[in-house]
Amino acid sequence: MSYQATFKRYEVKYLLTEQQKNEMLRAMQPYMELDRYGRTTIRNIYFDTDTYRLIRRSLEKPAYKEKLRIRSYQTASLEDPVFVELKKKYRSVVYKRRLTLPEAQAMDSFQYGLPLPVHSQIADEIEYFRSFYEGLHPAVFLSYEREAFYALDGGDFRITFDENILYRDYDFSLGSEAYGTPLLEEGRTLMEIKTPGGLPLWISHELNQLGLYRTSFSKYGLAYRHMMEKSSMEESRRILHAS
Repeated sequence: MSYQATFKRYEVKYLLTEQQKNEMLRAMQPYMELDRYGRTTIRNIYFDTDTYRLIRRSLEKPAYKEKLRIRSYQTASLEDPVFVELKKKYRSVVYKRRLTLPEAQAMDSFQYGLPLPVHSQIADEIEYFRSFYEGLHPAVFLSYEREAFYALDGGDFRITFDENILYRDYDFSLGSEAYGTPLLEEGRTLMEIKTPGGLPLWISHELNQLGLYRTSFSKYGLAYRHMMEKSSMEESRRILHAS
């Protein structure tokens, strides 16, 4: 069985110290609550071309950019639900198309180049994306520990805290352990505010009190930069040893 969903919202990111996170959590208490999953480890497989066309384009900060990934909120076995997500961003507004499929069906589709086993508008959008960007393959595995909070007033306002952000460019399995190269300094947290519109007054006040300013932070983008730096260093060593 498959499920699908569409999201449209603004996403604003901030890098926090441990003290700033604790202050923010205290300010959130009257307005927000941790979701029922608590602290979860999210696993993502990002897809790209051989030349990393998607992430290179994204890092140019165009008005429009898009990404494709498969995500799980647990160590996924063959029958566990995972999410095939097409994420688009246009002028700071994020649009997300999501299909929910058993892990085996989702991974088989991408591993063997098979059509998605569902027929829907979202599936058609994902299939068009796959045909437009020929040769898509797993490029980066990203994992992180997340705490997600929702608004007590029933609105769509959400705040997430991501820590222990790790990447690797091998072992693309949603059933694997979370391991890899860290992308954040120890003691730092990535906070994301997700809102359908403006910010509540209380959060704007707290951001000002803590002196926090929005940052441009792409997990996949930073992982790509790390990979390119590592590749450049290895090439330099190879040339040095050959000379």
